[in-house]
Amino acid sequence: MNVHLAAVSAYDLTPGRLWSLIAVVFGVAGVVAGGLALARGRGAVVALAGGLAAVVIGGWVVAAAKGGPGTGYGIVGGYVDLVIGVAALVLGGLSMGRSRGFVGGRR
Repeated sequence: MNVHLAAVSAYDLTPGRLWSLIAVVFGVAGVVAGGLALARGRGAVVALAGGLAAVVIGGWVVAAAKGGPGTGYGIVGGYVDLVIGVAALVLGGLSMGRSRGFVGGRR
């Protein structure tokens, strides 16, 4: 059984690539909000929400991909989304811990 993948240009915006781009927007917004939350004390919830959205969408894109890099399924973007989403979750979590007075396990 021969499986032939349709040729996809590097510039084609496929559904997988579109979802990866949407998730990276959420993830970057979460990282920015997390950084600002660490500096100013506000925005931790936005960082957590953006990070969670990026991880969920990125994981879905990776799980749904039927081909590797360059096939148009957005798998590379999905992995980037997972990394950025985890970073946003970590920043949001650190900010939440700092805002509640729990830094280093002490009050």
